[in-house]
Amino acid sequence: MPYIRTTVSKELTDANKENLKAKLGEAIALIPGKSEAWLMLAFEDNISMYFKGDCTQEYAYIEVSIFGSASDAAYDRLTAALSEIVNEELGIDRANIYIKYEEATHWGWNGVNF
Repeated sequence: MPYIRTTVSKELTDANKENLKAKLGEAIALIPGKSEAWLMLAFEDNISMYFKGDCTQEYAYIEVSIFGSASDAAYDRLTAALSEIVNEELGIDRANIYIKYEEATHWGWNGVNF
């Protein structure tokens, strides 16, 4: 089950969330074996975000967690796609989008672990 948490410094409309949901659902397939069928998403908006002491620009911080692992090439493709999606949908400059990846060896669901 992949999980993507998107935190942004601007307000998200319902339309933004729906568009992001659809586009992130497609993008997760860039990691082999992952699909929207098991994707969980979370959106946090209107978060005060500072980088280098500056809060005058819009920022996005994206966390991607997956069960198992992926290749560097898969992460490179996903980073490019996520940056493009957030830039196109929210107008946040790619230079202000940060993405963190986590790989889990244990993942619980439905009362058991994979």
